[in-house]
Amino acid sequence: MGGDSYPLSLDLTDRRVLVVGGGPVAVRKARSCLAAGARVSIVAPQLDEPGLAQHPRVVWHRARFDRHHLAPSTDRADRFWLVHTATGVTEVDTAVADAAEDAGVWCVRADDASRSAAWNPAVVRGAGPAEGITVAVTGGADPRRATRLRDAIGSRLDGTELPVARTRTQRSGRPAVGHVALVGGGPGPTDLITVRGRRLLEAADVVIADRLGPTNLLEGLPASVEILDVGKQRGHHAVSQERINALLVDRARRGLRVVRLKGGDPFVLGRGGEEALHCAAHGVPVEVVPGVTSAISVPAAAGIPVTHRGISTSFVVASGHDGAGPTLDAAREAPRDATLVLLMAVSALGRTAARLVATGRDPDTPVAIVERGWSASQRVTRTTLGRAGEDAGRAGVQAPAVVIVGQVVTVPERMQQGCTEAVG
Repeated sequence: MGGDSYPLSLDLTDRRVLVVGGGPVAVRKARSCLAAGARVSIVAPQLDEPGLAQHPRVVWHRARFDRHHLAPSTDRADRFWLVHTATGVTEVDTAVADAAEDAGVWCVRADDASRSAAWNPAVVRGAGPAEGITVAVTGGADPRRATRLRDAIGSRLDGTELPVARTRTQRSGRPAVGHVALVGGGPGPTDLITVRGRRLLEAADVVIADRLGPTNLLEGLPASVEILDVGKQRGHHAVSQERINALLVDRARRGLRVVRLKGGDPFVLGRGGEEALHCAAHGVPVEVVPGVTSAISVPAAAGIPVTHRGISTSFVVASGHDGAGPTLDAAREAPRDATLVLLMAVSALGRTAARLVATGRDPDTPVAIVERGWSASQRVTRTTLGRAGEDAGRAGVQAPAVVIVGQVVTVPERMQQGCTEAVG
């Protein structure tokens, strides 16, 4: 090898490729060429995968290599464009390479990359946000080195560590259908979104965002990213769910990468299932990225575990948005000691608490209401089930808040008491 190599991609569609050798390396080379659309001639006395010879674009010559196998042809359709030699015998591979040189055909030697006229790079093809990207790595005649680097690049192709976002749309024809990612953003802090969610957000063409979750991340996106605020507030749903569904499909059909950024987890009372079904029904690929659900993380922000040995071994998550009915339905079959976690329950808290007491829950059951969990303005109101509505009203509790009902609410007090006693 003299000087720098000249990187190049080949279109092998309907072009002939000669593969010399019948072992596993040769078989892999043949299959790679077939995947690229080539017509493959194999020269080898034996073939590790005899079934490969049944492929309609494969011709197997049961013979040892001879120079006549590379005899020049005046018929363009019958000439060879590329040669792979992988016999494992240096003398044979050298003879194949010499014959290819005389015939004016590029030859890839599997036995000695330093003596090869051409090289197969280690290749990785992107998916998701990186779809359409192909990275080929050569390692200076060291295939294992190239493979290690290829794998390291591949692990980063689906995220923000590499600039994979599209910068132009297709110039002709109908745009390819894009992609929708339902990303759970967690309870709000930017460092509680998953790594994958962050990567998809950074690679997005369009972000359709709720008001909860890590909305601060939107400020760092490129100006070219379309950001649509569809956040719902109490008594004010500026954008209907039907409109949100339509926006997801519309932008994806334009060939764009769409991120639906939600607070918490999209599949925990987040209507993510509805959005996924709507996209699927319209032929739009959907990826779901789980998030740190507020049902667990917001109690944790207040030091409250939803389960605790000796207190509760299970918990129930319910929506309080529609009043006591769904809450009672969720709690009816649960163990009596199960922790009850209520989301969107502030407006109907008094009625819900009263119904729970009326159906047998102890009015002295501890309750904690955590407002704006994980934010600088987080506030915890502690009360009991019998007084929850009254105390919440007196304290001016407002959404967003998570309500925790059960003996686990006392765990932070026990922890504090234990620390005090230990210090004393």
